[in-house]
Amino acid sequence: MKKSILGLVILLSLGMTSKSQLKVGFEVSFKEPHAHYVEMEMNISGLSKEYIDVKMPVWAPGSYLIREFAKSVEGFSATAGAKALKFEKVRKNAWRIYNGAAKELKIKYRVYAFEVSVRTSFVDDTHAFLSSTGIFMYPDGQLNLPSTVKVNPYTGWTKVSTGLEPVAGQVFTYSAENFDVLFDSPIEVGNQDVFDFMASGVKHTVAMYGGGNYDKERLKVDMAKVAEQATAIYGENPNAHYTFIVHNFERGGGGLEHLNSTVLGGSRDGYGTPEGYNSFLDLVAHEYHHLWNVKRMRPVALGPFDYDNENYTTNLWVAEGFTSYYENKLMLRAGFNTPETFVSNLATALANVNNTPGSRVQSAAEASYDAWIKSYRPNENSNNATISYYGKGEIIGLIMDLEISQATKGAKSLDDVMKAMYLEGKAKKRGYTDAEFKAKVEQISGKDFSGFWEKYVNGTVPVEYDKYFEYAGITVVDENKGNSIPYVGVTSKASNGIVFISAVSRNSAAWLAGLNVNDAVVSVNGEVTSGAPLERSAPVTSAKIGDVITVSVLREGVLRDFKLTIKANPNLKLNVTIRKDASAAQLKVRKGWMGI
Repeated sequence: MKKSILGLVILLSLGMTSKSQLKVGFEVSFKEPHAHYVEMEMNISGLSKEYIDVKMPVWAPGSYLIREFAKSVEGFSATAGAKALKFEKVRKNAWRIYNGAAKELKIKYRVYAFEVSVRTSFVDDTHAFLSSTGIFMYPDGQLNLPSTVKVNPYTGWTKVSTGLEPVAGQVFTYSAENFDVLFDSPIEVGNQDVFDFMASGVKHTVAMYGGGNYDKERLKVDMAKVAEQATAIYGENPNAHYTFIVHNFERGGGGLEHLNSTVLGGSRDGYGTPEGYNSFLDLVAHEYHHLWNVKRMRPVALGPFDYDNENYTTNLWVAEGFTSYYENKLMLRAGFNTPETFVSNLATALANVNNTPGSRVQSAAEASYDAWIKSYRPNENSNNATISYYGKGEIIGLIMDLEISQATKGAKSLDDVMKAMYLEGKAKKRGYTDAEFKAKVEQISGKDFSGFWEKYVNGTVPVEYDKYFEYAGITVVDENKGNSIPYVGVTSKASNGIVFISAVSRNSAAWLAGLNVNDAVVSVNGEVTSGAPLERSAPVTSAKIGDVITVSVLREGVLRDFKLTIKANPNLKLNVTIRKDASAAQLKVRKGWMGI
């Protein structure tokens, strides 16, 4: 028996040793960047089986859609020395290579990269942006393996920017402790404008591609303020260094968070106006806050990642929605927004959610879970059937924050929940469940949040906005209330002088009458539209509630008449006032909530 146990231990040890000996290295080159190709070489050594499967992820963490990155792979081949190896496709994103007795092999393939976004790779003759999940492959079942990446810039390109760790003494060579780190580390290659600043004891590097009217010295100061305010919430910054990769286009936007970096889309000439500059800082605040919320304090389903399939969670309203909420708080605390602007922005966000018919159909939890099939695949009816987990989560964050501050008389806020959840996740080395997040809110507030969860997280009840703002001595007025504003419930747009209906709101006059998206509006009450949007045409704007108008449209080449009964505009238009005569109790809530 002792011999059997000893033999088993030896076999297990040998198996672990052979597995640990597997080494992976990549070399990235650009032979035809003008044609949008990346040349990839993957070297694997320490092989112990007669075949190995390599895979490419099908999605990018932070962007909840199956993107099928393998569709852009071409020219796959494998060799052992000078010998070509047999291989076959065994799954849409997996290749099986028969290496026989060979202990090492080389894989080559090309990736076509021509999609401009923060989550997909793009290469042209000016630069290369590599979104790692769509570039690098991994040995099946061995995501914990370390790897190295050597980048060979194209002729004339002189810089590489990434959050990966540089390998000492080797130019443009980097290491990743495992594939989760590699897949979470985008790479920018070219002649980007690079500058640094320090914040919270951490070196931050900014890599600007595309030029623009930005002021580097101003950005260094202001981006540092945002980073320091975010760090102050959590008490520590988890990184030794951080990289911003910024792509400035004629019109740009969006961002994607990573473990110690982010990719931002900016407008090349947008930095020169207060609105454009603050919009960029808003984006910085949002993505930087993700360092804690989602990259470390995360729903349990979001890590370790399954790169082959959807990773479902009901908590994106926290992961993304709360981050949208916190970009507002960070901008306030960093001094870029006044309290009035802060409150006004949140009131506008609240009205936008309320004015989306889908907010009374889909809950925040459902929106999170269905992100994979609905959020990234919108259609003409999405506004009626769905709600953004960003927008609804932002509003849940707002009212939850006010509720906590009210319950604790300004002593605690949502900040305390976020910090506690971050530290708890760090200690447990895992993500949280919805029940655990709710329990932490209740622990810190000393209040039962079951009804809150039922109404606002799992339900579709409209937010009692006046109640929550009143906690902080803020008056909210709906400017549309009591006004008989005619409303038909469509959005239309002109194309070559023809007005087409592009959206119809649930239960509106247009909805009940039967108008459809893509209907071409010919006339309203016999008056030819002449390119004017239907909703702003004179017969509509001059109508009274209850009036019946006739809208003539062409549908599939057939002229049809529809009678619409004008209804009152049901949408909110909120105006907020921070009262100077607020009570002492309200002032405590306000101070605890705003954090200034």
